[in-house]
Amino acid sequence: MMDQAEQLRKRVSQQIQQSGSTRVIAVTSGKGGVGKTSFSVNLAIQLSKKGKRVVIIDADFGLANVEIMLGIRPQYNMADMIYHDKSIDDIITRGPLEIGFISGGSGVQDLVNLDKEQMKVLIPKLLRLDSLADVIIIDTGAGISDSVLEFVLSSPEVIIVATPEPTSITDAYSLLKTVNRSKDFMVEEKKIQIVANRVGTKEEGKEIYDKLNIVSTKFLNIQLEYLGAIMQDANASKAVIEQKPVSLAFPNSSSTRCYQEIGNKMLEIQEESEEPREGIAKFFLEFIRRKRRKY
Repeated sequence: MMDQAEQLRKRVSQQIQQSGSTRVIAVTSGKGGVGKTSFSVNLAIQLSKKGKRVVIIDADFGLANVEIMLGIRPQYNMADMIYHDKSIDDIITRGPLEIGFISGGSGVQDLVNLDKEQMKVLIPKLLRLDSLADVIIIDTGAGISDSVLEFVLSSPEVIIVATPEPTSITDAYSLLKTVNRSKDFMVEEKKIQIVANRVGTKEEGKEIYDKLNIVSTKFLNIQLEYLGAIMQDANASKAVIEQKPVSLAFPNSSSTRCYQEIGNKMLEIQEESEEPREGIAKFFLEFIRRKRRKY
């Protein structure tokens, strides 16, 4: 007998084919303090400047780094959508350049406990989000927690942020190794990209990628892609103090130019790619399926 999750997946797949798709990107790191959230926000700004409708989902539970950087305070979060009949439009807070922001709160973790009727209500709301965004960036927690791994496994596109610190590179590889151990990991269905942050030169950024890609290819059979590097920039530190994204506080800075290059590259890759994008509804169904299997 077909279980509820399978029924929902089939229904959503049919609805997705009719409604179009959204690019879903999980931004993660092997450890904290590498600038993962700063990257997510500044990438969103650059994509928005190129005319893309961008929504950031803050899945770093217990922290409010994204809303601090965007200078906004959301009234509702994902739990309000699940339990208090709020719509997707209600829980999206608009930041600079009309970038949308959704606070995950406890709602993301609570998805695993939803019954069939609650799921029936939730799916149309998630499909509505697909219609509101061209790109959805999921800012995961740092490290290698179960939730981070589930976000990485559920997302078709993953960006790992690493710095020149040896511990950052080692932890990024540990994240890849842990993901690779999962029976749900399908390397041919996953695009994993590396961004080198806080580097002194572009060459140093490429070296970080090369180190990770060599060991990942040799020992894990995972071919990584290099997205680019963000230069070490005093203006980026000033922007943190001002609680503003560097792309807005210092639009002509070296780090902002790096974000521009990465944003442009991502759009070029998208235009050249013929891979289908299945949107946020499919993403969360995969996330729920994995969570439920553990209980």
